[in-house]
Amino acid sequence: MQYRRFGRLGWSVSDVGYGMWGIAGGEGGWSGADDATGHAALDAAVEGGCNFFDTAWIYGRGHSEVLLGELLRRHPDRRLYVATKIPPKDRNWPSTRESRLEDVFPADHVREYLHKSLENLGVERIDLLQFHVWEDSWAENPRWQDMVRELRESGLVTGIGLSLNRWEPWNGMAAMRTGLVDAVQVIYNIFDQAPEDELFGLCQELDVAVIARVPFDEGTLTGTLTMESTWPEGDWRNSYFVPENLAASVARAEALAKDVPDGMTMPELALRFILAHPTVSTVIPGMRKIHHVHANLATSDAPPLEESVLARLREHRWDRQPTAWSQ
Repeated sequence: MQYRRFGRLGWSVSDVGYGMWGIAGGEGGWSGADDATGHAALDAAVEGGCNFFDTAWIYGRGHSEVLLGELLRRHPDRRLYVATKIPPKDRNWPSTRESRLEDVFPADHVREYLHKSLENLGVERIDLLQFHVWEDSWAENPRWQDMVRELRESGLVTGIGLSLNRWEPWNGMAAMRTGLVDAVQVIYNIFDQAPEDELFGLCQELDVAVIARVPFDEGTLTGTLTMESTWPEGDWRNSYFVPENLAASVARAEALAKDVPDGMTMPELALRFILAHPTVSTVIPGMRKIHHVHANLATSDAPPLEESVLARLREHRWDRQPTAWSQ
């Protein structure tokens, strides 16, 4: 396992981290999760050198945080970094240009969920507390700035992060410029290359850490999606892979398959593309089973992709606009 500096917080984190939405289960999440398998996968990740775990209260309504807390107690000798997220009070993902700070992240709501997360995790301090949606119009709002300063001064939080809305990597740059943001979590993968345009440069300038999420485009970049793909009732993917998105995603994946080098899987290629960018601090694939853990963590020690391969992958950039189904 290779490690990278996590921005100005200075942590040494595994360049392949662990995204914990998929193992939480529950309505509105991913089907097929069970705690025994999840515990085994988490333990395998720790044994493989993974030390960065990203969760959120909304993942199983606190259950993912509980699973992470149990992992921390099983491995008291390891320094494991904990990142979680405050849910928007109005429960709207993503936020919109009309969303008001007082409706989404009022101070009492943030305090309430900070303490819920602390209790679920069983810790006295959270390494990285993130706002689970974001609107840059809030950046200069003194109520938000005062809230962030209060969080730091409380001693209950070390770093502050933003989880940027899907396909809006620009929507967070004003907040970064306030100096109050230590990390941004953004969708970045072979299709979603827009963070390279402006966001990554500002992150380098301000020494803000980058957490790359959705490395497999919700499953498209695993190469297993087909026009016949279906999911159990209640699985989040039913609302994301609506017919127009499913058709376009399958077509894009089939085109990409022609550029996957011999001896390499599409998921491996997807992770190695992300890790090729030096601004990325860590990438957080979801890993529900032990074989996912072993395969994904192995990419950390793989050699850099050749420039000719990266050049071909850049041709698969897919710029999209948020829609009602993209959440």
